[in-house]
Amino acid sequence: MKRFVEGDDRKQVALLPECIDDYIGQDNPVRIIDVFVDELDLAELGFDGASPALTGRPSYHPAVMLKVYIYGYLNRLPSSRRLEWECQRNLEMMWLTGRLAPDFKTIADFRRDNGAAIRNVCRRFVELCRGLKLLSSDMVAIDGSKFKAVNSRDRNYTAGKIDKRQQQIEESIQRYLDAIETADRVSPAGFDVKTVRLYEKVALLRQRMRELEQIRKQLKTQPDRQLSLTDPDSRSMTSSGKKTGTVGYNVQAAVDTKHHLIVEHEVTNVGGDHGQLSKIALAARDAMGKSGLRVLADRGYFSGPDIRTCELSGIKAYVPKPLTSASRPSARKRQSRLSFHGHLNGRYRSAKRHSSVEGP
Repeated sequence: MKRFVEGDDRKQVALLPECIDDYIGQDNPVRIIDVFVDELDLAELGFDGASPALTGRPSYHPAVMLKVYIYGYLNRLPSSRRLEWECQRNLEMMWLTGRLAPDFKTIADFRRDNGAAIRNVCRRFVELCRGLKLLSSDMVAIDGSKFKAVNSRDRNYTAGKIDKRQQQIEESIQRYLDAIETADRVSPAGFDVKTVRLYEKVALLRQRMRELEQIRKQLKTQPDRQLSLTDPDSRSMTSSGKKTGTVGYNVQAAVDTKHHLIVEHEVTNVGGDHGQLSKIALAARDAMGKSGLRVLADRGYFSGPDIRTCELSGIKAYVPKPLTSASRPSARKRQSRLSFHGHLNGRYRSAKRHSSVEGP
């Protein structure tokens, strides 16, 4: 292999073993994660296990688990199993954790049991950004994102879904009963194997009907008349441009327009953005420590009471007005959808139907 760059033999033993720190550059982001976590008072932030127990098997320090969590967040690795693999093969993770490799269950339990403490860490990071003058701008952009929950659409129920599924089951039962009646006329002497299977299917469908009735009773106790069996807090919501719904959460985030840093976030199970403006705007203002703030949002956030609340709190909201209004008749045309043509003797022309309307 002459004239090529050659590597070292994998089985070659070095006299002086190489240090793992030599593989991590001085400008590597993992060094920032390491310094940031080491400077935190994890017990004050509310992490479980910050003080070791006197008995039992030693546990992983919360600082190690927090470093793994932040590394996964920065590198788009939300899966606890993927993080376990990275701890075993990734040099950056080996350097960050000191060659520790917690299993996926430990990582998942840490994330589940320390949700409030992780939010406190996010607040400390915002305070650090304020101290470094990274949040000097007085303008933020607010938007929502749909995050899919661990709950399939088949495990999410509304009154309409239950009615539709019961109708489908009734149609299936009637179809099986008709097939059984046909089989009885063909072979009146006794039941064949096919008829027995049809009776079993009918019994299963009737059992499913009883389960749906029990779910309907549980549905009446829900304030929003929606029930998710796997993840009870998740809700079915639609995304813009998609006809199908997603069972998940609506994450509201306020982002600094200068450095694109997430200033504040809030997880809700409300499907739309309407009514979320003032809440996230006030939280962003408090997080940035400013008396006044300018907020940008799309027309989905347009709400008169929300905008009024922002103005009373010293927040200037820039939100476009929706193109339609529920208080107006659907047949009435808006002037914004009409174009003026002087050569038509002062008439407006519709952009869609090309019909003319007299001008003022």
